[in-house]
Amino acid sequence: MTAPRRTRSVAPTLRVEKSLAAQGHRFVAGCDEVGRGALAGPVSVGIVVVDLEAVAGLRGVRDSKLLRPAERESLVPRIRRWSVASAVGHASAAEIDALGLMSALQTAGSRAWAAVGATVTPDVVVLDGNYDWLSPRERGIPGDDGGSASGGSGCAAPVHTRIKADLTCLSVAAASVLAKVERDALMVSLAASHPSFGWDVNKGYATQGHRAGIDAAGPTGYHRRTWRLGSLDRPAAPILERG
Repeated sequence: MTAPRRTRSVAPTLRVEKSLAAQGHRFVAGCDEVGRGALAGPVSVGIVVVDLEAVAGLRGVRDSKLLRPAERESLVPRIRRWSVASAVGHASAAEIDALGLMSALQTAGSRAWAAVGATVTPDVVVLDGNYDWLSPRERGIPGDDGGSASGGSGCAAPVHTRIKADLTCLSVAAASVLAKVERDALMVSLAASHPSFGWDVNKGYATQGHRAGIDAAGPTGYHRRTWRLGSLDRPAAPILERG
């Protein structure tokens, strides 16, 4: 019996990014996150900046969830060369517990923003989703130096949210690939010293085996302790989200 052919998704383009040139923008940052729904490990935010006056398409890039691991990994050096600047920022499980998920995403995004800012200051951001968690919030968000995002750190450019931007916008898809590859590698590296949880396979997400490992061994410092973790407590209260 012939195996079914794998359906190939429509390639994302630069149409949305180039439409922003009419507003006087040149350097456009695509931004996406990974790890939002995991039980363990960080949330990670990728940012890829393109120069609208020089950029061309980049073949093979898709939303990271649509690519095989080897495909994602092979794209990383190409994305780095293709973009003007790129970076991935992380916020740890402890920071997620302390700040709440949205503020932790902003923290991770601010770290990525600071890294690309060493090369270029983006004029505008295209952010996957329908909620702007990247812009500084009114309350302080700790940065790497203990500073506050509301006090001047973090994204200072206008942010355009777009649902399914990782499927349609090339810079956002590229950002998702960088974030996914870097976060996956981190979880694989942690798996060797924490073999009970299968992080080399599940990357910290809520598989049955991961929950069973938490039941047996208990959570680690890399688990989000304010979240519903093991299988034994699953019928209880939903995930706690502060902020």
